[in-house]
Amino acid sequence: MNPVIRPRRLRTTAAMRRLVAETRIHPAQLILPVFVREGIAEPAPIGSMPGVVQHTLDSLKGAVADAAAAGLGGVMLFGIPSTRDAVGSGATGADGILNRATEVAVAEAGDALVVQTDLCLDEFTDHGHCGVLDARGRVDNDATLERYRDMAVAQAQAGSQLLGLSGMMDGQVAAVREALDAAGLTDTAILAYAAKYASAFYGPFREAVDSQLVGDRRTYQQDPANRIEGLREAALDEAEGADVLMVKPAMSYLDVLDDVAATAQVPVWAYQVSGEYAMIEAAAANGWIDRDRAIRESVTGILRAGAGAVLTYWALELATGAAS
Repeated sequence: MNPVIRPRRLRTTAAMRRLVAETRIHPAQLILPVFVREGIAEPAPIGSMPGVVQHTLDSLKGAVADAAAAGLGGVMLFGIPSTRDAVGSGATGADGILNRATEVAVAEAGDALVVQTDLCLDEFTDHGHCGVLDARGRVDNDATLERYRDMAVAQAQAGSQLLGLSGMMDGQVAAVREALDAAGLTDTAILAYAAKYASAFYGPFREAVDSQLVGDRRTYQQDPANRIEGLREAALDEAEGADVLMVKPAMSYLDVLDDVAATAQVPVWAYQVSGEYAMIEAAAANGWIDRDRAIRESVTGILRAGAGAVLTYWALELATGAAS
């Protein structure tokens, strides 16, 4: 047996493997999620996400500067207010923590990267849901859209260039686009979390934003069993005017990511969520896996499945070559 076709020829050295690699991680494809908390004097570590902190407005400047220097594509800001109420009032005031953080980040970043903001009520409500509740305690889709419209205008006026609509309300993209255009904010883009699943992998994120949620979000986030539904949601958001589509989480939904990327006429991104981060960090801390290789392999897999960009808590590390 003397095979003529030998695929191993292209695996012989590190230089050869690098030359023929089909998927590459570029800093511009990476977006760093950043948490900013009101009322703290110094950055606060997040126990379930080693290496990630809740920033102050002052330390946010350094985080944005580092992201810009590394050539990242952007930062996605999440605000954690000191007080909450039933309708998430802190989300729309100009002095709310997220809108103040946006102004700080935009001033620091200049044109070096895209400052993006999470447009959802869960961090701002005292019940932890992503929308307004009706008299029976259910999330009222259409009343929530009115809050999203106000949030969109406030965030755009604060300087956000890309609004991350993560609440999974029906019609949210159309409602926000209409509000932005009516306010003359036609250049503000919309990132629709189009296929967002009711995942167990959001657990550490809820610590990161001090979530007040009791119960779950299964009446608005998607059932993990459903693949076709993810494609339908993405098509609806694109038709309503989304500029970018998101699949979230990434790891367990690469099939959905592949589906959306194959059909969408706009960029498609994915979010490597807190649970994905925490699992690798925990396994590496126990000596069970090679941390750096696992980080790079996990993000490569998301890009290989069709993501044009990835939100990941390892964005800075990957961009600076620390995870190699």
